[in-house]
Amino acid sequence: MKSAVEVKGVTKKFKTVTALSNVSLTVGKGELFGIIGADGAGKTTLFRILCTLMLADEGRAEVLGFDARKEYRSIRSRIGYMPGRFSLYTDLSVEENLKFFATVFNTTVEENYELIADIYTQLEPFKKRMAGQLSGGMKQKLALCCALIHRPDLLLLDEPTTGVDAVSRREFWQMLGRLKEQGITILVSTPYMDEASLCDRVAFLQDGTILAVNTPVGITGLFTAPLFSVRANEKHKLLTRLRSYPHAKSVYAFGSSVHYADHRPSASSEEIMRYLSESELQEITIERIEPGIEDTFMALMKTDDGSHHE
Repeated sequence: MKSAVEVKGVTKKFKTVTALSNVSLTVGKGELFGIIGADGAGKTTLFRILCTLMLADEGRAEVLGFDARKEYRSIRSRIGYMPGRFSLYTDLSVEENLKFFATVFNTTVEENYELIADIYTQLEPFKKRMAGQLSGGMKQKLALCCALIHRPDLLLLDEPTTGVDAVSRREFWQMLGRLKEQGITILVSTPYMDEASLCDRVAFLQDGTILAVNTPVGITGLFTAPLFSVRANEKHKLLTRLRSYPHAKSVYAFGSSVHYADHRPSASSEEIMRYLSESELQEITIERIEPGIEDTFMALMKTDDGSHHE
């Protein structure tokens, strides 16, 4: 597989803060690749280096075969970048923003219209509206159109669905799937674990460090401990009780339930039920479950002393 992005040993520091620490990853041509991590993980710093807006302190980044430090002009004309914050001209209309970005890249809206047609048809009724007056979902669609107007080989999307409603998020990922079919490589960052499963491969980024890189199925395969979904009438008391269990590997709240992982490969729900029944908890239910991407991420985030990030 030819690579669209090659990152080798990239480190970036801001005074006393290390934003990226020896990061290495490869994104294949035509891949939809996700960078998954919470706020402050280093996602935006990595994207800014790949977009040639920032230089790494150490290491090397290649984008579409070009060196990000020496050949930035060649990269900029071949990528589409959508930063995390809405960065279009709020006092220009939808139509004017699109024409402006086409001009910047020495093209026209008409020349590459078929690439954005299915996205732009939703914007068409608002084409005279100022960009600053659009809803979150419509701003997102306009930003994507502007990033695509010169038919880039690589799309870099930094948290494109943050702060957008669930329907718009789903629509956006459907659009990305269609763009991938047209041969565009897509690198997208997100704090949402459910979006990780929509990528071909994902990299978990935590405190500037890559924890794992794999397919969504491969990622969940890293979680090997028996996992149980446990419920009871008092959730906080349930958490405390399970954390006191000598065989507990990890315990964390997960929606209305608690996800409990056991150190022992042969752990049974009956045994855990007996332990919990000795407390004053009521309405206890225990179900053995398959780990999801979020469970795996939580397990990988465990610190060296065995404690857990909450």
